[in-house]
Amino acid sequence: MAIIWELDFYSRPIIDEAQKKLWEVLICESPTDLTAQAEDLFRYAEFLSNAEVNSLRLRQAIEQAVQQAIEQGRKPPDKIRFFRRQMTNMISKACEDTGIPAYASRRTLMVSQWLDERTQVYYPTLPNYQASSNPSVNLPPPKPLPLPDALMGERWSFMSLEAAAFAEMADWDISFSEAFPLSMFNLQPQTLIPGLIVYSGRALPLAGWMSGLEMAFLRFNAQPPQLVLETGASDAWILASLTSPSLQAEAQAFEAAKQQSGQIHFLAVQTKPESEAFAGFWLMQQLNLA
Repeated sequence: MAIIWELDFYSRPIIDEAQKKLWEVLICESPTDLTAQAEDLFRYAEFLSNAEVNSLRLRQAIEQAVQQAIEQGRKPPDKIRFFRRQMTNMISKACEDTGIPAYASRRTLMVSQWLDERTQVYYPTLPNYQASSNPSVNLPPPKPLPLPDALMGERWSFMSLEAAAFAEMADWDISFSEAFPLSMFNLQPQTLIPGLIVYSGRALPLAGWMSGLEMAFLRFNAQPPQLVLETGASDAWILASLTSPSLQAEAQAFEAAKQQSGQIHFLAVQTKPESEAFAGFWLMQQLNLA
């Protein structure tokens, strides 16, 4: 299984002696299945001065993190995900210079959760802390593109699974997948996780194509009414057009269920409803990245 790291490099609400904001590199391992234990995943943090904000210094921090991981008996990453689009050039250059592919992604659950914890608990304890809002990286939703004709599903349906049901996911027959431990979010076993299953005679090619994307989340687009798959940093794909009020009501109920599950949901791909195997299955969470 590929080793994936998540990275954030941005200013923090800490002022140095020159009255400039400190910057910080956060790097952590991404959980990629339900068995991962958050406390066992690799983490690296380093503050940098405003004068050190460049790709060379960031590369050195990444190399130091790789060295620490190796010293701990861990494997170096196969790729690095990051969510701050305004830092794309610098992060991409630093990763390229270390020989590690970088991917702009909104599938950065671990570093986002870690950053929230540090913002609420750790940074306020440091000298020269100055509370401030971090600029949002959110941009207007992208215009969704149609899926390639050969990958369109013939049917689809909404369904929900209790959180406890995912304990057996490792035993499911799945060709392409990525998940994360629900224990990260303290969900009750009976919490319903909403999802969408797409049925296609070309289920395996469809799932294979999706596996090459940075799967972010599903959402209901009201105007025009569509089910949209968000991927990468800013890509979006039309999974289905909702042409009737009943379908739109189902999609609205799906969005309401996401609110109850902490925005955690799933997308699955199968050949037909009777199948016991999945061509693809992705557990996702819609993040409010900032």
